[in-house]
Amino acid sequence: MPAIEQLGQEYEKAKNDPEFTWKLEDLLRTYCGRPTPLYYAERLTQALGGPRIYLKREDLLHTGAHKINNAIGQALLAVRMGKQRLIAETGAGQHGVATATVAARFGLECVIYMGKVDPHPYPMMVRDFHRIIGEEARRQILAIEEKLPDLLVACVGGGSNAIGLFYPFLEDENVRMVGVEAGGRGIRPGEHAARFQGGCLGVLQGTKTFLLCDEDGQIQRTHSISAGLDYAAVGPEHSYLREIGRVEYSYATDDEALAAFQLLAKTEGILAALESTHALAYVTKHASEFSPSHVVVINLSGRGDKDVQQLAGFLQTTT
Repeated sequence: MPAIEQLGQEYEKAKNDPEFTWKLEDLLRTYCGRPTPLYYAERLTQALGGPRIYLKREDLLHTGAHKINNAIGQALLAVRMGKQRLIAETGAGQHGVATATVAARFGLECVIYMGKVDPHPYPMMVRDFHRIIGEEARRQILAIEEKLPDLLVACVGGGSNAIGLFYPFLEDENVRMVGVEAGGRGIRPGEHAARFQGGCLGVLQGTKTFLLCDEDGQIQRTHSISAGLDYAAVGPEHSYLREIGRVEYSYATDDEALAAFQLLAKTEGILAALESTHALAYVTKHASEFSPSHVVVINLSGRGDKDVQQLAGFLQTTT
């Protein structure tokens, strides 16, 4: 715990240090590729016949996903603290790739493990480093539509991309927000990873949050077509936002996410990560509830290169 406490103390100093902030903003712009576009998906909008749909294109970042936002921030903090090695966890692999990338940039040793660990101050740091997604989206949609969006939608595994999009809009009461979990093969034990659909409050890996467990309190097995959403617990801030009723949480099944992937590829020529297509699946399913006067922003958290081989297998078995 002393190392965690030291990290928390140093982060509090760093985020109030103008030099640290300047270095981070410069790297996000010149190395990571920010700001990312807010793209009006015209043909997708026409195909669904409901709201005007915008995609926040985090898939266009260096390494192909939003993970680089957090990785570059934590690497800069590690350098500030005089550390020589980065240790990271990864689920689908995108966070591992981003961490290895920034380690090379700063000349640091890097070790990657599979899994997810969230003791404080990591959830706060992840939120702070990713909030740039929502800050940019807010400025961009105001410039384009001259109003705030009616709905924000993002997939939720651990929930980093979603909290990054949602956080800057939390005080805007007229902006609905929906986080979309992995419904897998259906809401049955061991067949999904939708923690808010039949989960319970518990503690996993140092974090009190909603998770999937059985009657004896043991962690249940999970399943999702998307590796990045296939996890038994959710980020603690999402549990809080659900508890106070500020953010809604739904789910999309494997089949719905796969159909959304194909729809986006056919209408817009964009291969999105299977994580992201869970968010698109929600909008596809509920498009008829909106009119053309409504504006929806979907966080396209990553690109689908990593999923192509898996997708080919699924498509062969369903055609």
